[in-house]
Amino acid sequence: MSEAAIDAREGITTESRSFGRQARDRFRRHRLAMVALVVLALLTLSFIVGPWLSPYAFSDQDFTALNQGPSLAHPFGTDPIGRDLMVRTFIGGRYSLRIALLIALLTTAIGTVIGAVSGYFGGVVGAVVDQLINLFLVVPALIILIVLAARYGSGPNAIAVVIALLSWPLIARIVRGSFLQSREQEFVLAARAAGASTVRIMFRHILPNVFGPIVVNATLLIGIAIILESTLGFLGLGVRPPVPTLGNLIAEAKGALQTKPSAALIPGGFIVAITLCANFIGDGLRDALDPTARRS
Repeated sequence: MSEAAIDAREGITTESRSFGRQARDRFRRHRLAMVALVVLALLTLSFIVGPWLSPYAFSDQDFTALNQGPSLAHPFGTDPIGRDLMVRTFIGGRYSLRIALLIALLTTAIGTVIGAVSGYFGGVVGAVVDQLINLFLVVPALIILIVLAARYGSGPNAIAVVIALLSWPLIARIVRGSFLQSREQEFVLAARAAGASTVRIMFRHILPNVFGPIVVNATLLIGIAIILESTLGFLGLGVRPPVPTLGNLIAEAKGALQTKPSAALIPGGFIVAITLCANFIGDGLRDALDPTARRS
């Protein structure tokens, strides 16, 4: 029996159901988002489990199969020194996804705090933060990212911090606008009259009301982050070998695009798949967490 039929039998109307349950049902009806969620889960599982199931380690060399294309022994082929590209791609995907998730978390945390402070206090604080956001948005971030990555970044965590420090303005602007709308509403005024502290009002009363846009943009950031990390890896400024990432795997294969394109196309395909999945999931969350949406 469908949930709609169960709800009708139990006398539960759309209006009487919790917002969380309505959001879950709307997300489940978003077919692209559900497919993307399954695909992303399978990709993540392959990145985690795949290297354990392979007879090769990411640094093992097979001198009888140097720079070969896909085969039964090496489904993704081998690199010029005989390392199995399937294992290296799975481990590279693991590192790239880890960096992307860390970037999304750090960017969301930094942007949320800065945007909340700016939107709640307004005045001089809001004006200064707004100008800072505008400055970060107009500066060519990729150039600065390349310089900072060349100076400070070589490990996964360092790369994630560098990218997050340049990516927070988009989240901050969204949170700031939401706080500006919410700070004079009745529930905030009531909390002030009841003697609630500023921190409690900001993060206990206002922040839950802007949770939806934050979650949606954090999800979309995963796709942006993995592209940025891969760009740095391709340019040789991201995580340095021997640690593989999807970006530096493409960089290693760029010299053999004519003779063995699969070495670059396979990790590139994983990057595209992860980015599309993150975007489709973000679209599904945007529709599901829209408080004005109504169940059809």
